[in-house]
Amino acid sequence: QVQLVESGGGLVQAVGSLRLSCAASGRTFTMYRVGWFRQAPGKEREFVAAITWSNGITYYADSVKGRFTISNDNAKNTVYLQMNSLTLEDTAVYYCAATTRPVGAPYYSSERYNIWGQGTQVTVSS
Repeated sequence: QVQLVESGGGLVQAVGSLRLSCAASGRTFTMYRVGWFRQAPGKEREFVAAITWSNGITYYADSVKGRFTISNDNAKNTVYLQMNSLTLEDTAVYYCAATTRPVGAPYYSSERYNIWGQGTQVTVSS
């Protein structure tokens, strides 16, 4: 099994930056893709970004494209989410998720991911 632990959340002012980390442990060689999702109060969980573990191909939600960058460090079994030009609308709990399935639901669907972290709070203030 794979375990995921997020870190790096916190309070940041609008237009500021923050970097989230997702550290994986356990059977990390089984990971196919790792993604970030977020959930704001009163809203559904939404896709933010994802990266295919083996080849580094990345995917982004339109709302974060050009502002957020997802990357991975295979040696450290860690995925990062660099968030720049943050806005109030980026306030949410951010979840790291991994899938060990090479096929299935689309990369932007939470159904595709079978392993989830506990989440880290990101709050953007004006």
